[in-house]
Amino acid sequence: MIQNLKVKKLGLQDYKKTWASMMNTVLSKSEDDQDEVWLLEHPPVFTLGLGGEDQHILSPGNIPVVKSDRGGQATYHGPGQLVVYFMLNLKRLGWGPKRLINELEELIINLFKEYGIKSSRMPGAPGVYIDGEKIASIGLKIKRGFSYHGISLNIDMDLDPFLRINTCGFESLKVTQLSNFRKITFQEVQTRFEALLLKASQASIAP
Repeated sequence: MIQNLKVKKLGLQDYKKTWASMMNTVLSKSEDDQDEVWLLEHPPVFTLGLGGEDQHILSPGNIPVVKSDRGGQATYHGPGQLVVYFMLNLKRLGWGPKRLINELEELIINLFKEYGIKSSRMPGAPGVYIDGEKIASIGLKIKRGFSYHGISLNIDMDLDPFLRINTCGFESLKVTQLSNFRKITFQEVQTRFEALLLKASQASIAP
């Protein structure tokens, strides 16, 4: 179990600046420092994971494309999508990459259970799905035994940009969002997800 977690709600943040802040945070952490989770949104941006193939960005138009160091292929971030970045000391937790992915997927699945929505994993394709349509993506990086990057969860956003990429490298993969199933707001879901984190980790909220 993650203990003594610092949770930060950062609002709308530039992708590149946030990425740099994550790397700096991980590089400066000592073994005794608190684990951190950042909750935020990004302005419209396509990202390609480490080793991601340019061919999966079909028609970016005026949306910028950033080649990131996370795992995975192509995805889209935009307002109305909850992005959750996890800077965790995996050595202290005793977790490997598979355990970390499983724990993050379980958080999302438990969130949907609170709304009475059944979701699931898909073998060989990390993330969370509802009726075969992807609603949450996972992309991670591990450095010095710490994780960074994390989850993107589609809540109430413009999904059209996903039609301009092969999401996660799959040509036929469809995406969905929580507002297609329940009448909700971004802030309500963010608050509920934060509560789940606190319950799971016995965390304290950062000021």
